[in-house]
Amino acid sequence: MRRDKINYYLDIAQTVAKRGTCMRRKFGCIIVQNDEIISTGYAGAPRGRQNCNEMGSCVREKLQIPRGQRYELCRSVHAEANAIISASRKDMIGATLYMACIHPDTEEILPDTNSCSMCKRMIINAGIEKVIVRDDENNYRICMVQDWIDNDDSLALHEGY
Repeated sequence: MRRDKINYYLDIAQTVAKRGTCMRRKFGCIIVQNDEIISTGYAGAPRGRQNCNEMGSCVREKLQIPRGQRYELCRSVHAEANAIISASRKDMIGATLYMACIHPDTEEILPDTNSCSMCKRMIINAGIEKVIVRDDENNYRICMVQDWIDNDDSLALHEGY
C-alpha cells in the first residue's frame, strides 16, 4: 500500500531529525511548496561551533530547565529556524512545514511536540501557511499559522524543545 503524502513528508522530516545533535530532543523538519521540498533543518549548534552531543553535556539539562524556558542558554539552532534560514522567502510563502521529534537515545517518536514561541514567530514571518507535526507513525496534527496570528496567546505557550 502506498504511503499517504503527509506521512511521506513526515517520514522525511523524521529522517532529518536523526541528524540532530541536541541531547534533549531531536527535531527535524522540511518545508514543502507545490509538492517540492525546498529546505530541511534539524536542531544543532551554529556552524563551526561544538555541538552539545560532542561536548557531552547540555546546559539546560544540567540546570534542570523545563521545556519551553530559557532558550537563550541552548547551543542549538532549532530545526524550524535552520530550515527557514536555508530557504528563500518567496518559496516559503504559502508553504507547509512538516516536523517530527524523536528521542535522542531511542529515536522513538515523541508525541505532542510543538514549535517554541520563537520558532512560531519565524514561521509567521517566513509566510509559511501550515505546520504539520507528527504524533506517531501514522498520526499528526495540522496547525494553521493564521491561528497563531489571530490568537496571539498561542505564542506564549511553553512548548517545544
